[in-house]
Amino acid sequence: QVQLVESGGGLVQPGGSLRLSCTASVDRFNFYPMSWYRQAPGKQRELVAIITGGSNTNYADSVKGRFTISRDNAKKTVYLQMNALKPEDTAIYYCNFNSLTWGQGTQVTVSS
Repeated sequence: QVQLVESGGGLVQPGGSLRLSCTASVDRFNFYPMSWYRQAPGKQRELVAIITGGSNTNYADSVKGRFTISRDNAKKTVYLQMNALKPEDTAIYYCNFNSLTWGQGTQVTVSS
């Protein structure tokens, strides 16, 4: 069974940056797509960014140009670099493996 361990959330001021990490306990990690979702209070979970096994990426319009998803296959880890953060980015961020397995979530709060 795949396990995902996330880290890197926290409190940051508007305009600041955070980097989220998600490490997977799975063989052949490099073959699988990984993604980040987020869920704000009272809202549905939404896709933020996805990276394929071949490192092709796609982003939600709301984060394009500010967030970058990347992966280190040797470390079995996917990252989400978040820059120019806005209060509306406040949410619990979840890592997802191959559209099947979810991480435990990490809170990101953007506030002055």
